[in-house]
Amino acid sequence: MNDPFSQAGTARKALIADEFAEGRLDAWLATQFAGELSRNRLKALIEQGAIHINGQPVTEPKKKIQPGDRIEMAMPEPEDPEPKGEDIPIEVLYEDADLIVIAKQPGLVVHPGAGNWTGTLVNALIHHCGDSLSGIGGVKRPGIVHRLDKDTSGVMVVAKNDIAHRHLADQFADHGRTGPLERAYMAAVWGRPRTLHGTIDAPLGRAGDRTKRTVKRENTDDAREAVTHYVVMERFGEKPDATSLASLVECRLETGRTHQIRVHMAHIGHPLIGDQEYGAAFKTKANLLPDDAKAVVDGFHRQALHAYLLQFEHPTSGEIMSFKAPMPADMQMVVDALRAI
Repeated sequence: MNDPFSQAGTARKALIADEFAEGRLDAWLATQFAGELSRNRLKALIEQGAIHINGQPVTEPKKKIQPGDRIEMAMPEPEDPEPKGEDIPIEVLYEDADLIVIAKQPGLVVHPGAGNWTGTLVNALIHHCGDSLSGIGGVKRPGIVHRLDKDTSGVMVVAKNDIAHRHLADQFADHGRTGPLERAYMAAVWGRPRTLHGTIDAPLGRAGDRTKRTVKRENTDDAREAVTHYVVMERFGEKPDATSLASLVECRLETGRTHQIRVHMAHIGHPLIGDQEYGAAFKTKANLLPDDAKAVVDGFHRQALHAYLLQFEHPTSGEIMSFKAPMPADMQMVVDALRAI
């Protein structure tokens, strides 16, 4: 363990425990630094050896203190909170000084977070873009203006500077209502919607989980407007009763809620093939498929959703830019297997 007291440039603070001091070291320090350092931060500093009592290092947060104790604290320079660049392959569709457009592969998390602090698209972009990132909010990092789920593939645009970030963010907030923004997805779903095209207008909110969503009544506190337009592009395994085993559906978003397409399609009874979160109850539908198609579908372990089209206005030139990305191989295999029924 590195000794914070030996690090050059480390600031130090010294406190003398008053006559009323008692109890755990971390609790006492929390009262001394209320509003400056959290108890968790102080606990981490203690465990790192950044606290000395009467000249002796202490690494136990529950260490008892006594009146008259001299507590010295080494305050290391804050670590850079920004993620580090990592050499992760990405498919670049377009790049200039203001933005980069990529085709995100399935399985890639967009932004570092709980459980995924490394190996993300942001890490990949920091490595790839290097000094061409002039900064978002004064920090050299890519400006994420929209996201795709980890297991959703497709086209994404990312800003390289503040001006581009604000301009693109405004377009995505407008969802194409008054501007040129277009986003279109291909989804392979179970069954076939009753109408070959339609609109799903159903508010979404949390489903008792930080990330999971469900359809909510409009008057629910956390209900948020969510509108998805869909068109059935292909039908697979049509039956005499005019139903189908599965369909390929194009979805366009009027709003951009978390898991919107996945929840909306499940809501109307046609969840995405492979969706473990919202379509698990339909997993046995694969038993209705011919053996070859069933084997392919059973081996597909993510939602069959691909953001194939993205159109937007360039933030500085004003040019309308449109990009398409073909389905990744695993989803294409599913579609091809369904077509062969």
